[in-house]
Amino acid sequence: QVHLVESGGGLVQPGGSLRLSCRASGTIFSIDYMGWYRQAPGKERDFVATISSDGSTDIAEPVKGRFTISRDNVKSTVYLQMDNLKPADTAVYSCYALLEDYGRRTKDYWGQGTQVTVSS
Repeated sequence: QVHLVESGGGLVQPGGSLRLSCRASGTIFSIDYMGWYRQAPGKERDFVATISSDGSTDIAEPVKGRFTISRDNVKSTVYLQMDNLKPADTAVYSCYALLEDYGRRTKDYWGQGTQVTVSS
């Protein structure tokens, strides 16, 4: 089995910062992409950022310049540094990993989500 566990969400004032972490564990052979999506109340889930195994990144336009994605391959962990947060960033943030398990099956796995609330 494979598990993704997120941490780091919470309540922050506008202009503040948060750092989300997501660690993958279990029967993992290799991890290709890791990244983040978010879903605000009453809205569709939106792409936030992704990072490949070699460090190539893609960041959504609404957060470009404010959010940074990074990865520790040894720890199987992806991070999302969020700076200059805005109320519009309020959402449940979920991490995902496209990985190959010990059975050499490749599929997406998702974390349970962590709430980020930006409010004064």
